[in-house]
Amino acid sequence: MINRFTVRVYYEDTDLAGIVYYANYLKFIERARTEWVRMLGVDQTRLKAEEGIVFAVRRLEADYLAPAKFDDELEVVTQTDQLGGARIVLQQDVTRDGQVLFRAMVTLVALGPDDRPVRMPAGLRKALH
Repeated sequence: MINRFTVRVYYEDTDLAGIVYYANYLKFIERARTEWVRMLGVDQTRLKAEEGIVFAVRRLEADYLAPAKFDDELEVVTQTDQLGGARIVLQQDVTRDGQVLFRAMVTLVALGPDDRPVRMPAGLRKALH
């Protein structure tokens, strides 16, 4: 499944050179992941309260390919690359007019109340697949 999330570059997102500050791409892809999970019908607050499960970034590999600038309309494209028992690997591309500006491979892990990896419930795995 592919999810598309639109984000506008504001002045506060840029550095002295007028391009998006590198760390802000991580904020863009985090917002997109949150909206993707919400679109799938997963209530993360309820998941934590009822199952004790939260997601944490375990690994992130990022490539900065071209700069985004003030007032650009960007699209974050999120898709599942791998799905395991306790982890999920996502590819997230930040694009402008179809051109990939930033690409990240993000490994998320499901953590239980003791902050150790736990197997995701079947219903959650099905939603994420």
